[in-house]
Amino acid sequence: MINRRDFLVTAAGAGATLSLTPRLLEALAQGQLIQRAIPSTGEKLPVIGLGSSATFSSVARTEDVTALREVFKAMTDRGARVFDTAPSYGASEEVAGKLVNEMGIANKMFWATKVNVAGRGATAADPAAARAQIETSLARFKQPKIDLMQVHNMGDPPTQLKIAREFKQAGKVRYVGITTTFDNQYGLLEEVMRNEPLDFIGIDYAADNRGVEEKILPLALEKKIAVLVYAPFGRTSLFRRAGTTPLPEFAKEFDATTYAQFFLKFILAHPAVTAITPATSQAKNMIDNIGGGIGRIPTAAQREQIIKFVDALPPAPGR
Repeated sequence: MINRRDFLVTAAGAGATLSLTPRLLEALAQGQLIQRAIPSTGEKLPVIGLGSSATFSSVARTEDVTALREVFKAMTDRGARVFDTAPSYGASEEVAGKLVNEMGIANKMFWATKVNVAGRGATAADPAAARAQIETSLARFKQPKIDLMQVHNMGDPPTQLKIAREFKQAGKVRYVGITTTFDNQYGLLEEVMRNEPLDFIGIDYAADNRGVEEKILPLALEKKIAVLVYAPFGRTSLFRRAGTTPLPEFAKEFDATTYAQFFLKFILAHPAVTAITPATSQAKNMIDNIGGGIGRIPTAAQREQIIKFVDALPPAPGR
């Protein structure tokens, strides 16, 4: 199975590999990371951030978290600041809170975390446990407010959204949202989007995973709800599918020099998307991802080219 790390080592063809060449570094230095407004307030956020599941979480569980410190430095040095985490991501939230405070950058971050004590299925959430979980997140971040508190994976929305709003009203949370990365929860997500006051939703979206384009993203535009995107590389399947296929020449037309930027720019071309938070534990990947938020964004016609190109790629190895 080829993951992103293996892909970057083995991929061939123009623009397919990530090497931080002087040209790429110069482009990153000169370019401005695109910012988009949160519809409920107009506050602007950089469109590329950092997630803390997957490889980030794996490194957070180890004794040596130097690599994560370097990721945060690469991130904030280049103007990115949206960091998405959750208590359920192993040690990610705790370790990240410790690192950003040690580095003196906690006040630079847009800290998005989650609450869910409902468990799997339709289990009811214990309000006291939900409040305790949010207080723990506040203590880990060591800041007076959490920027975004999200109900994780549609866990008992009536109970947990109410509690998140309590913290917002108390001045301990700035924005409230809800997330899912499961297709079978999209119907419930639509219902909540229509009936609850939300600042954000968080969903899975990629060039090979476009289901949210049908109803969820148009509804976010209609209801003026910000959108965080997770799993923008198809949970690494896009890199595995691309394999050694050269990056298409038309990628140059919207300033994509690597596959990561190619896939990220596809997502940013949708007007509903506010920010993307791909997880990584390597600074070079963080820098590459930020490149996806700099320069031109694909037009509608170029998005169709990307879809045609991706749909023609072979299935991911092992599937």
